[in-house]
Amino acid sequence: MVDSQITNLINVLNDPKYAVLFLVLTVWALVWKGIALWRASRNNQRNWFVAMLVINTFGILEIIYIFYFGKRKKESEIINK
Repeated sequence: MVDSQITNLINVLNDPKYAVLFLVLTVWALVWKGIALWRASRNNQRNWFVAMLVINTFGILEIIYIFYFGKRKKESEIINK
């Protein structure tokens, strides 16, 4: 049963239209991951950085971080720390 599932997966990935879809999703995820990791490191948010580095969500976690949790801190907040 497992062998037939692996064979089916290999057959799907050998189909050019699915290979292109996989490539597009990979590029999509890498772009969002790069932006989010950069922003997390600039904001000194180590926990977010590690979570996004380890967990692969095809950009979903990264987009949530960028637009909701990754807001840049004002300089006055950084100086007061």
